[in-house]
Amino acid sequence: MLLVNQCFNAVRKDCIKYIKFQETKTEKFKNKNRMIKAFLIPLCYWIKNKTNNGKPLLLGLSGGQGTGKTTISSILLLILKKYFKLKVFRISIDDFYKTRKERISLSKIKHPLLRIRGVPGTHDIKMMVRFFNKVKSKKFTKIKLPRFDKSVDDRCKRNLWYNIYSKPDVVIFEGWCVGARPQKVFDLKKTVNLLEKMEDKSLRWRKHVNKQLETKYKKLFNKLDGLIYLKVRNFYLLRKWRLKQEKKLWLKASNKKNLKIMNKKEVVNFMSTYQRITQHMFNDMPKISSVIMNLNDKHQINKIQFIN
Repeated sequence: MLLVNQCFNAVRKDCIKYIKFQETKTEKFKNKNRMIKAFLIPLCYWIKNKTNNGKPLLLGLSGGQGTGKTTISSILLLILKKYFKLKVFRISIDDFYKTRKERISLSKIKHPLLRIRGVPGTHDIKMMVRFFNKVKSKKFTKIKLPRFDKSVDDRCKRNLWYNIYSKPDVVIFEGWCVGARPQKVFDLKKTVNLLEKMEDKSLRWRKHVNKQLETKYKKLFNKLDGLIYLKVRNFYLLRKWRLKQEKKLWLKASNKKNLKIMNKKEVVNFMSTYQRITQHMFNDMPKISSVIMNLNDKHQINKIQFIN
């Protein structure tokens, strides 16, 4: 407890400053101190103990849309850097989405729903594999990685991409489907929502996405050294939180002219493409995760389990 208190005193000011920057006038984080002290600092000690000098630790941080992956991973980064003096790089699987042009082309070849970013098959797998291999390489050279702008639904210009100039001690790779495993083909037959029923009657989209998890994404996720999973009670909570997230995106945007912000109906439709895998992960991820953080209905961490 003494070590946790020492760390808390050293990082509290910076953590609170970051959290407040994420807030809006109507949406405030509650129990900030408890979140940092009771959950995120102990997690940082766990990460520190997993690090190996000279060999980067690749950590997956997974959770449904709106769970707070970006906020949590950013605070972890801050603590690990400031108190533990580790070199940390955080990136989202979302940053590796194929460009709009590529997804439009994919949608014409495979299935119209693949135009929508999100599901396995809409990311640039080769780029992610190259990144993982390069960061683990003994002879490290500068790495340039994409940055995705959700407000315009496309990749940023190259001058806005991430640059990694030195080998990190820790890489936090976060995303809604990070670590996801495929379903049995039999389970794909039963639709989980209206979108599947109306727009994927042949199961072509479901089978394609599942095949991606079974092959390319499996190889990618196997490169991770550990998985942290943000667990919630049900999909409808995620939908509620995702709607709040979209509202925040609008409020914080400085130039709203060309924004591709979604209304409630569009968010519901958009999340329908995520529903099958997300619900499958509710039951499957606790079986393979190294750490599980439970979120209550008020969007707060209320329990953490260290599995291995």
